[in-house]
Amino acid sequence: MTGRYEELLDLLELPRCPSWHYRRYGVEALLVMGRKAEAVQYAEASRGLNQPDSLIDQACEQILISSGLDDEVYRRYGLSAAVGNSYIARFRSVAKRYPMKDKSQILSDLIATTLGEDGKWFATAKELELYDLALELANRSPCDPKTLTRAARDYLDTEPAFALGSAIAALRWLSEGWGYEVASVDVAEAYNRAMDAAARLNRVDDVTKQIQQLVEASDNASVRFVRDAVQGRMRASV
Repeated sequence: MTGRYEELLDLLELPRCPSWHYRRYGVEALLVMGRKAEAVQYAEASRGLNQPDSLIDQACEQILISSGLDDEVYRRYGLSAAVGNSYIARFRSVAKRYPMKDKSQILSDLIATTLGEDGKWFATAKELELYDLALELANRSPCDPKTLTRAARDYLDTEPAFALGSAIAALRWLSEGWGYEVASVDVAEAYNRAMDAAARLNRVDDVTKQIQQLVEASDNASVRFVRDAVQGRMRASV
């Protein structure tokens, strides 16, 4: 049988078989023959223009995991092989495959791979109960205002300081024009949650002034939109 696998590898060296679609069978052949190190090298050599790097990473990752090289495989492929249709799904994918790794370290490593998109890791930090980090991320780069407002609502009773920070961040990003299909009711919801949290923390006057400064910082369209949506409520609370 080994000879047939060698024949397959020779066949895959033909010019018409340069893509990962075919070369993955060469990786499988090498694995069947017990040549794991060569299989990783073969997979790595398959990279190139229009080749699926994430699939190659996943193949290499599986080989090294099967060899018990957890630290090396995490360092080389653990983050790049992460799959998921959202940032939190990517985190869960890595955390599931590497249960021996500290979850906060995994999150920190993933954040480092997405420079300029820190705010998109807000929900993950929140899930890990890293509330200070979550707020830091939410203010470091754009974060979906509706996600922030939901967090403010859900944590109003258990983590009022976090709820307040989330609501203020939501108003900030709304005033900078961020958000998908945003309506005045979304602005009002963020404002209401901010004031609810402020009341629990005995900070109503302080937070009212903070929001006033936010909506009077400039006169662009986004700021006017936020100001118009909350101005009645702000007058009533002054």
